[in-house]
Amino acid sequence: MKKIFALLLFISTLGLNAQYGSVNAILDILEAKKGLNKNLSNVNIDDVKFVLIKEFADHTERDFIIIKGNKATYVEVFDDKQTGETSSNVFTGDVVRSKNQIVSLRADQLEGKKIPIAITKTFLMTQQKKILYLIDINTKERWIEESSINKK
Repeated sequence: MKKIFALLLFISTLGLNAQYGSVNAILDILEAKKGLNKNLSNVNIDDVKFVLIKEFADHTERDFIIIKGNKATYVEVFDDKQTGETSSNVFTGDVVRSKNQIVSLRADQLEGKKIPIAITKTFLMTQQKKILYLIDINTKERWIEESSINKK
């Protein structure tokens, strides 16, 4: 009885390994299509501007992240649709990039003055069709490289 049980256990583990291999291959293909499996360590993001545009019923919000070395500027621009007025907030801080394509932003100054709670954002850097994206890990918002928007 023990031999039969051991044989069945051995056969079932072979089947699981085969399934794991096929599932892993499918995940690799999906990650490659989404741009998550690419090595972007050689991509320079110094002097790169990323943009996020959000439309609401009463206003439009345009957010920019400008990275220069280990410093970053985070700009929020609000366009009121009823009055046509534009207002903005300019935050400055630092940025850290890890080997695993993670970009972390910490903006602790609002227009040159320290703020009590820093704005922090963590992004996964990806590239699809030669366009750089920052995907916010918490909200899944996709920030696109501004130069790719302006290409003709």
